[in-house]
Amino acid sequence: MIRQLKRLIDQAETVVFFGGAGVSTESGVPDFRSSQGLYRQYQGAEKFLSPRFLKKDPVTFYTFYRKHFLSDKELTPNQAHIGLAELEARGKLAAIITQNVDRLHQKAGSKTVYELHGRADTFTCRSCGKVYTKDQIRQMDHVPYCSCGEILRSDVVLFDEGLEPKTHEQAIRAIEQADLLIIGGSSLRVYPAAGLLRYQKPGGKKVLINLEPGNTPVELEINRPIGEVFGELMQLYEMEERE
Repeated sequence: MIRQLKRLIDQAETVVFFGGAGVSTESGVPDFRSSQGLYRQYQGAEKFLSPRFLKKDPVTFYTFYRKHFLSDKELTPNQAHIGLAELEARGKLAAIITQNVDRLHQKAGSKTVYELHGRADTFTCRSCGKVYTKDQIRQMDHVPYCSCGEILRSDVVLFDEGLEPKTHEQAIRAIEQADLLIIGGSSLRVYPAAGLLRYQKPGGKKVLINLEPGNTPVELEINRPIGEVFGELMQLYEMEERE
């Protein structure tokens, strides 16, 4: 299967990667919908992570947010992040579209990354526009406030919010150009992000790499940890270079 994946990549003119929470689980980031995901552990997690709940009960919102998104634990890219960055450097990957907010793709060296759900490492005041880092937020009281007096919130797209228009449009354009779309670590159940796949041009091929089987017609499906898959894929490229 890994050789078939490599062959599909090599034959394609434009390859785009569409990634979900499963891309980062091997880096210690919990996903949402798997058997070990946040939704199974915490009923009502979607409610906690909504702008309405932040306004209604900021203390409970930040109790949940600090525990799951402001950990002091240093996250490192796994083989999937590293492999994707290497594919881009080799000219074999045009763009990454990610639903994750951990910025591990950038940490691995990827350049063209469209973050559909924003980023968790910065907080922007909705009143005055001042930007704070995650480290600054950690040092603040439980509910962080801007110097202007406004409650701060991270630059993450919360539930019930629409995608940022510019990023949304960039992702659509990338998918429209893809003759191979690799979908990794995603159940394809999160909308509107999952709905972007319909923009792929007619005749374009899809590959799904996910632990759980999908229900989308694809050229190739690999139900294995995505880090292992990309680790083996990059070994094939390295072997090819040595021959």
